[in-house]
Amino acid sequence: MAPWALLSSGVLVRTGHTVLTWGITLVLFLQDTELREWEEQGELFLPLTFLLLVLGSLLLYLAVSLMDPGYVNTQLQAQEPKEEQIAMVPQATPLRRCRFCLVLQPLRARHCRECRRCVRRYDHHCPWMENCVGERNHPLFVAYLTLQLVVLLWGLYLAWSGLHFYQPLALWLRFQGLLFATFLLLLFFSLVVSLLLASHLYLVAINATTWEFVSSYRTVYLRQRPSNPFDRGLTRNLAHFFCGWPSGPWQTLWAEEDEEEGSSQAV
Repeated sequence: MAPWALLSSGVLVRTGHTVLTWGITLVLFLQDTELREWEEQGELFLPLTFLLLVLGSLLLYLAVSLMDPGYVNTQLQAQEPKEEQIAMVPQATPLRRCRFCLVLQPLRARHCRECRRCVRRYDHHCPWMENCVGERNHPLFVAYLTLQLVVLLWGLYLAWSGLHFYQPLALWLRFQGLLFATFLLLLFFSLVVSLLLASHLYLVAINATTWEFVSSYRTVYLRQRPSNPFDRGLTRNLAHFFCGWPSGPWQTLWAEEDEEEGSSQAV
């Protein structure tokens, strides 16, 4: 895909997300929901809070979709591996040169064909954002999913509060059809975001990426090991992911695992 085509598709996707977000919010304010009742009664705290949460989720979405996910810098790479790159991996797992962009891939990096770049600690390419989720924006992506789920569940409750079922059906659809369609849309998005957030929190807890989880049999540095070599325990995994605390060089992980295997065999 050409860069201009990728840019135009990204603009369309982000514009669609923005329009859909504010469209649903407008429906919740205009229909006979608790949100409108609060507004008419002059109780503006909850409506303003809801608006701020919607705005916050939209800003997080744009931040994650527009920021650098952790592209491997091609300009700083020499023809031979640098000392710090060699220190990242054990000698049994040499750095791999990408056959598409010809850079030396650090451990856990992967080439994204949609972005046409190699991404550090590649997780996945998100089509709803037209951007990769990688080393730099993965924590922000999880924060976005969390806030988005809060907004969706609140919006789902508000939509339900405005639904009043009555006969005849044609008359009900005329006055409540738009709100009912909004409710179904919010229900669908709530289920999707819930599953996404749960899966990402699980992967964060074990210090794995989506790509490593679904393609461990194809990944050289994982298929050589019976267990995940990056798992340092729940507390250290969470601290490393959300706070950037160091979890130790990767060669230490291999050395510790080899030592544990050797001791177990000796016993």
